[in-house]
Amino acid sequence: MRARNPLHHAEPLKNIYRRKKQDIAARLAEFGEIWNTGSDQNIFCELAFCILTPQSKAKACWASITRLSREDLLFRGTPDQIKRDLHGVRFHNKKAEYLVNARDLFLRDGTGSVKQVIRAFSDILACRDWLVKNIKGFGYKEASHFLRNIGLGRELAILDRHILRNLLKLGVIENIPESISRARYFQIERAMQVFAKEIRIPVSHLDLLLWYKETGEIFK
Repeated sequence: MRARNPLHHAEPLKNIYRRKKQDIAARLAEFGEIWNTGSDQNIFCELAFCILTPQSKAKACWASITRLSREDLLFRGTPDQIKRDLHGVRFHNKKAEYLVNARDLFLRDGTGSVKQVIRAFSDILACRDWLVKNIKGFGYKEASHFLRNIGLGRELAILDRHILRNLLKLGVIENIPESISRARYFQIERAMQVFAKEIRIPVSHLDLLLWYKETGEIFK
């Protein structure tokens, strides 16, 4: 699965990291503040964002979450009301239903227990498994993305198409699988963790670095 010497391809990436390290660290600190000082509603916004992201652009998804929150639909709207605000989000009908299902799981009358549920886990991997099993629309990528975006699970890999494409170019993996099982996800995640350790870039930094390399910005 792994090329013989991915370190051979890493020097240009390390050069970019030297320029962007402070920006990446600042962004991760912002994510941490969401968990430390944010409300349950703030945490749920991040969860909802990650439900929307599969096969859709991150900025369009976050714009939809911002709009739904402003219009008081994210916490009180019906699927039909929500889907009309999912501009640029693919599979908006199904994702509107997923948002309401997640809201019903965590929140009651606009107040919630998202933090309480997450705090019940001493093991972030067990927490991620629970999220995947209980939130419709969540796979391991989405659950990892959510946990990272609230300042948790910094060793978790967010294996979206941007990351996988770059791991392939770097020689960390030999191919991009058409679908990723739980075991396959863990296998690639471990390869990314080993690579990150070898080039002395934390996994959470590496994720945002590869995202920046692909898109030219450090977003979410």
